[in-house]
Amino acid sequence: MDTKELLKKVKTIELKTRGLTKQVFSGEYHSAFKGRGMAFSEVRDYHYGDDVRSLDWNVTARFNSPFIKVFEEERELNIMLLIDISESNNFGQKERTKKELMLEIVAVLAFSAVANNDKVGAIFISDEVEKFIPPKKGKAHCMMILRHMIDYKPKSKGTNINEGLKYFRNVIKKRSIAFVISDFIDYSAFVDGLKIANKKHDVVALKTEDPLEKELPKIGITKLYDAESEKYKWVNTYSSSAQEKYKQAYIKRSKQFEEAMRKARIDYATISTDSQYLEALITLFQRRAK
Repeated sequence: MDTKELLKKVKTIELKTRGLTKQVFSGEYHSAFKGRGMAFSEVRDYHYGDDVRSLDWNVTARFNSPFIKVFEEERELNIMLLIDISESNNFGQKERTKKELMLEIVAVLAFSAVANNDKVGAIFISDEVEKFIPPKKGKAHCMMILRHMIDYKPKSKGTNINEGLKYFRNVIKKRSIAFVISDFIDYSAFVDGLKIANKKHDVVALKTEDPLEKELPKIGITKLYDAESEKYKWVNTYSSSAQEKYKQAYIKRSKQFEEAMRKARIDYATISTDSQYLEALITLFQRRAK
């Protein structure tokens, strides 16, 4: 994609998501994320009933009188976008692939961070860390993230989200809101990584899927291809047993994913390429705000 075409596509994404950003995050963003961290503000005289664990012993010793540390809610957040760019995300119907859905979700989250004066960064992940974009403020920085996401060519086709989570934990020291955006096909392999990251940071899983993953289209005997394993399998799509087996396998995977996220205490949302992701995001943030 040449530079002119790339910039045009980025601008189109910005215009498409601008209104959604205002609609989703005018209230929900603050109530769902703001005030989750506490930052030191000042010291004051100790009053009866204050928590003695908040005593500032250095100041107390210096003035020979008890002083308390006062904390306030942190107003500036780090938003980190951990984006699965493996080959399986190119799957989808003609209207929109999972990658295109991810791009719009990334745009909404990034521009929302800008609107709230927060920093936003990104980590592109296949079965290795492909690219790291440090968190910064500003619209230009968000546009740069989108340009890279549109034009970046992954070195690998596989998926190993654990590599990205490990890199994130080592590089980002400040407590952050980490959106892990993936189709979570092999989620069981990195549930423990999500748990570890969630101990220090606030991890949110956004799972993308396509209707073709829910029900097998009736297109005759066809060879299905797994983009990650690079293997083919012949399937008779008219077979009722094949149809039912395919559907039940999807239901089972979905339930197992949801149960795994609940046990790991990870907030999550599942968003399909044929749906309006706006509703799913609003529901997620309203649930977090309760």
